[in-house]
Amino acid sequence: TLTAIAAFPTRSGIVKHLPWIVAGVLLLALLGVLPFAIAYFRRAPVEVRAVRSFILPSDKSNFSFVGTNAGSLSISPDGRRLTFVATTADGKSLLWVRSLDALSAQPLTGTEGASFPFWSPDSRFIGFFADGKLRKIEAAGGPALPLCDAPEGRGGTWNREGVILFAPEPSGAIHQISAAGGASSLATQLEDTRNGAITHRWPWFLPDGQHFLYVSKGATVSEAETGTVYVTSMGSKESKLLLRANSNVAYAEGYVLFLREGRLMAQAFDRQRLEMVGDAFPMAEQVQSTPSMARGAFAVSENGVLAYQTGSAKNGSQLVWFDRKGKQLSVLGDQAIYNNPYQLSPDGKRVALDIVDPLTGNQDIWLYEVARGVRLRFTADSSDERFPVWSADGSRVIFMSNRKGHFDLYQKASSGIGAEELLLESDLNKSPQSCSPDGRFLLYASFDPKTQGDLWILPLRDSPKPIPFLQTDFYEGNGQFSPDGRWIAYASNESREVEIYVAPFPGPGRGRQISTSGGGQPRWRGDGKEIFYLTPDNKLMAAEVNGQGTSFEVGAVRPLFEIRPSDPDHYDVTADGQRFLINTPVEQKASSPITLVLNWTADLKR
Repeated sequence: TLTAIAAFPTRSGIVKHLPWIVAGVLLLALLGVLPFAIAYFRRAPVEVRAVRSFILPSDKSNFSFVGTNAGSLSISPDGRRLTFVATTADGKSLLWVRSLDALSAQPLTGTEGASFPFWSPDSRFIGFFADGKLRKIEAAGGPALPLCDAPEGRGGTWNREGVILFAPEPSGAIHQISAAGGASSLATQLEDTRNGAITHRWPWFLPDGQHFLYVSKGATVSEAETGTVYVTSMGSKESKLLLRANSNVAYAEGYVLFLREGRLMAQAFDRQRLEMVGDAFPMAEQVQSTPSMARGAFAVSENGVLAYQTGSAKNGSQLVWFDRKGKQLSVLGDQAIYNNPYQLSPDGKRVALDIVDPLTGNQDIWLYEVARGVRLRFTADSSDERFPVWSADGSRVIFMSNRKGHFDLYQKASSGIGAEELLLESDLNKSPQSCSPDGRFLLYASFDPKTQGDLWILPLRDSPKPIPFLQTDFYEGNGQFSPDGRWIAYASNESREVEIYVAPFPGPGRGRQISTSGGGQPRWRGDGKEIFYLTPDNKLMAAEVNGQGTSFEVGAVRPLFEIRPSDPDHYDVTADGQRFLINTPVEQKASSPITLVLNWTADLKR
């Protein structure tokens, strides 16, 4: 026993040899685990692959992603939801939200006529344009809250500081506004670009929330075809050219995405140096686009979700005659991309309108002969010509053109013979509205960012100096002389929503409100006893009026019928008030599905 006790190590001996004991135990453990560890680390890394799927439109609806005021599509920053515009069977365009883990999309009430949606950075709200306003709505549904005026929005983006950048109309610079609403201010300057730009659009915030990308387009066809993409920062007057692309752009996961000749491209981007890196790689072919708007049907999230639509874009619309009950009578001419308001000549025998070339996006004035249904080209300039207006005797057509970098007023003999004459040039964009029946005055709209839209009078026979007719802090537009020349009907948002008013000419006198639930595009009956206009939900209304003497009386206001306009600017009425020429969308086949790609950057790394 004593021998055994003597052989057992003392406590001090154990302590002395403890490091060797621990090392031995660890060595034995390592020898046991090592084969498994080697096998684990020798395994091939898991390959991340792109996964593709399709999203179809909801039952009895079609996607609406291309066109002058198309809906487009957008993905929430967290990549969990998709929003888009789809047209229902009854012709209503609504904003829809589709959760990617759901089997169907849900429409958002109160978003009729929505276009170009974009998301808040927390993926909670959606910004969009409708009824001449920039609006926002919760993705889960709720009221569509107006933020500010935006007559024809061209894209928006939203940063984490609650600032929204947006293009309020087809020409002009990008504006900024608080997501809570209020007054907007300029975020870019047109004169700071180097290609004679007339429009900045499709802004996109970079992740720092200060720098942003945008598209600039010039006045000529060549510039409109290429377009340029710039990067700048909030509060800066300097911008840097990144690439040439006639397309909206998006940034995600180190790449800038854009369209080039129908291909969706991705090119690496250095956010520190603000430069494109390496070559651009094609991601998809035949992506739908509208060249005249520099807009493609694609969207991307911050975390690897890409969506786009392929296939051919719609080929335009048709001019259709309807009677007062909404019965279709006949079709005028062929199918085309008719753009902006058009006018019947004073004798009703011709129609002046502008048409978009689907290949170049260029817009020119054409004249239709109503009896034969034949159209003849009226302008062929490389710039855009829009908004044709007939002179009182039908001998001339007045229009706007941006051939000098901003939209000025021109006129030309309606026979097409002779040179064009510059009527009015200024730094502000202008559009002709209506000629007085005595031929002495032209009513035109001027777009000043300080006062929104204003109505001016240009004398055509005497002094050419413009005279302000309505110049307020509110929007005034869509002006039309009455047949006797003593009144002007127009649209204004002085009561917050855009309504129809009538004011005496040449004034003074306060405008008399005609519509009560929103209205636009007023037209007079030839005898001055009715005013027609469109409501926000596309009802064609007829208001009985009496402008005899110094007072203006409004009688019964009745809906005639609901129309399906390809664009809400597109209608006119014959002098007797019995027939309406309406730009009507052609019945479309089932639209192409949305292609959804998860982990899209994996295709760039293979």
